[in-house]
Amino acid sequence: MEHSEYRRGELNESDLPKDPIEGIALWIRDATEAGAPEPTAMCLATASLDGQPSNRFVLMRGLDERGLTFYTNYASRKGEQLDDNPRVAASFWWPLLERQIRIEGYVQRVPPEESDAYFADRPIKSRFASAASPQSREVPDRETLERAVQELTERYPDGPPRPDWWGGFRIVPDRIEFWQGRRARLHDRFEFSRTPEGWNPHASPPS
Repeated sequence: MEHSEYRRGELNESDLPKDPIEGIALWIRDATEAGAPEPTAMCLATASLDGQPSNRFVLMRGLDERGLTFYTNYASRKGEQLDDNPRVAASFWWPLLERQIRIEGYVQRVPPEESDAYFADRPIKSRFASAASPQSREVPDRETLERAVQELTERYPDGPPRPDWWGGFRIVPDRIEFWQGRRARLHDRFEFSRTPEGWNPHASPPS
């Protein structure tokens, strides 16, 4: 199988803000403007208490100096793993730009009022789906799920309230790596590690 020959660009330390959170925002903006599908989709890796890893894609729905926020069912497999073991890794991959960001850190639940505000701002069909779906749990058939949505629609015609078992997690990163594909597999990588004094940037060997 032939490898892709990366040709889109290069990455120098001067291309990145000193704050890697701002760098994530910059690269998401670039991906959005380039027409990348789901530019905020990130692969989230969790692990159980016995070390069994699991990963899946989630959509990042908030980014600020505190970290990266996504929302999920707290009773799902990932929600239970995150409560048991808050250490996580996440990655963004934008093939159109030949760019990747890798993140390591830990998660914490966002305050209920923050989850309330986000839930209320979602499209009404998404709110019904989240309130009706027993994520990571087996359902007899699709009709059962659709019936649950219909029952909620009749009970809450203006939209359901946020369920207690649904809300946000915030990834608080302690390591962030920016990767740009280059020709001949000599890719550019710059890593930021968090210290008590702030973010410390350093170049990484090509990989």
